[in-house]
Amino acid sequence: MPIDATRTFKPINIALLTVSDTRTAKEDTSGDILADRIMQKGHQLIYRSLIRDEKSKIVAQLHSWIDDGEVDVIITTGGTGLTGRDITPEALNAVKDKDIDGFGELFRWLSFEKIGTSTVQSRACAVVARGTYIFALPGSNGAVKDGWDGILDTQLDSRHRPCNFVELIPRLMEK
Repeated sequence: MPIDATRTFKPINIALLTVSDTRTAKEDTSGDILADRIMQKGHQLIYRSLIRDEKSKIVAQLHSWIDDGEVDVIITTGGTGLTGRDITPEALNAVKDKDIDGFGELFRWLSFEKIGTSTVQSRACAVVARGTYIFALPGSNGAVKDGWDGILDTQLDSRHRPCNFVELIPRLMEK
């Protein structure tokens, strides 16, 4: 993925949400991996929270961060599987304006190289909601590494060519 070294890196503000019925903040290793990668890249991790798999609470947290003018991107980890309690994609559907279909497709393609057909159980997805990007990753350490290293690291880098998510942020609310 080509990075244009002649361009200036523009840090963005990211909120990180872990969705889990079983993890505590101390046990949130996938959240820790994402937080480390976000900060190592040079972005600002401005919020981090852990919420149980309850749609109304996830939706409320998403709305709060979407309405915060400082948040450019929300990344969630967890709740993207197939069990009855996995409802992160449904929460994103409740707040979205547009789907970013290619994100989930690319995530599963990258994941297939590592876990084979088990990737069909992932409902990783992404949306735009009122000018804010939201990316939903599975909760495993491997999945968050795949999502960040394989997609978000470059797409959230303003120097990435031929295009990236950052350069579109000012235009997401155009009518």
